Amino acid sequence: MNTRRLFGTSGIRGVVSQDLSPDFCRRVALAIGTTLPPTSTVCIATDTRISRDIIKEAVTAGLLSCSINVVDLGILPTPALALLTRESGFAAGIMVTASHNPPEFNGIKLFTENSLGYSQTQEAEIEKIFLEKQFRQGKKGTLEQAQDMKQRYLSFIKSKLSLPGLNHPLKVVVDPGNGAASQFASYIFVQMGLNVIPVNDEPDGLFPGRSPEPKEDTLQGTVNFLKQHNADLAICFDGDADRVVFCDKEGFLGFNEPIAFISRLAVKKTGKKKIATTVETGTLLDLAVKDLEAEVVRGRVGDVPVAHLAHELDAALGVEQVGVYIFPELGYYPDSIFASLFVLSQLNDASEIRQFFQSIPRLFFEKAKIFCPNELKESVMAQVKKKVNLFVPAEINTLDGLRLEFPDSWMLIRASGTEPVIRVISESTSQTQTDELISKGKNLLQSLVEVNR
Repeated sequence: MNTRRLFGTSGIRGVVSQDLSPDFCRRVALAIGTTLPPTSTVCIATDTRISRDIIKEAVTAGLLSCSINVVDLGILPTPALALLTRESGFAAGIMVTASHNPPEFNGIKLFTENSLGYSQTQEAEIEKIFLEKQFRQGKKGTLEQAQDMKQRYLSFIKSKLSLPGLNHPLKVVVDPGNGAASQFASYIFVQMGLNVIPVNDEPDGLFPGRSPEPKEDTLQGTVNFLKQHNADLAICFDGDADRVVFCDKEGFLGFNEPIAFISRLAVKKTGKKKIATTVETGTLLDLAVKDLEAEVVRGRVGDVPVAHLAHELDAALGVEQVGVYIFPELGYYPDSIFASLFVLSQLNDASEIRQFFQSIPRLFFEKAKIFCPNELKESVMAQVKKKVNLFVPAEINTLDGLRLEFPDSWMLIRASGTEPVIRVISESTSQTQTDELISKGKNLLQSLVEVNR
């Protein structure tokens, strides 16, 4: 683990037994516990990864040894853990997850008593204590197991949707990909009156049904399942269910399309005129809310920066194009389950999403990634910065990575904060132009990674 910085874009993450040893996790937990008042009570939950108990037990041991009481909530989606941290009055919530990463990864994600992800300032305080080993020792904390988490979450969601139920004829495939939403999301949706057909709904940390990262190539099986069952829409979660993407009978609905469609619904419903998002988000979002006179504000990548930006702007919604939805009326945390129910409550027919985008000029959006060891990212990105003028951009945004603006397109080159890769994202009014920018970006990165090895 990089000792200069424990935290990436979304908590601490790494390969178990390589980056994340039980002793490392115990010491991280000691640092977390030291930042909280003695005898505080925190909750902890996990996704379905097979390493979940090893990491959870190490984190719990660290907390208990510095006078923190722990309540174990079991396997839960991240949105439920975040919400229940606030609603049950915990001092903090700890989610053991590596989100969309492959099965060998795991991680630690933190939420405050207000269900907001830990800020960079709070993370820096934990890192300082960790590196200086200034851990508090004291009377051992207590450990308990909690029950009825599904019911508590369901009660809150029902109170916020203000609907008698979603009794409409849509047939919905629910695909948690064997992750944390398994047997959770489908239960919630059935209780809300939906006609649900589950797939990959058994909790299994090896993710046998599909990759924990839901995207076009990993969801082919889900689309086929939807067609076989003559369903209307598939709701597909990542490993810890802080992200959701959608498919219909024609296939994957894209990344930018659903966030643009749902943002539009949120602006109409709340009357608020700002959407918080990131530098990775495409122009489709701007076009989708333009006639509503809403403004799209782009900040740093990650659900926590988006949450803080949404709060600062008093936004209608916070979104990331990978399928993150932050509804301020619920709290400043990503809630993919609520996002799915919200869009279903506004739809009469699944075809409405595609029909809406037929009225907007077509854009071609692509993502690629180049493997780059974490320790090389900084020097490679510094060298990219020196060479970006070769692309002759009209404007360069350095807020998070390098976003190059051109008259009819843009390209982002950014080191991932969750895995050892540097991403290249591009969007244009022409597929050829998008492909060309992606190719140029990849070639530049490939050559620089090789030079730095």
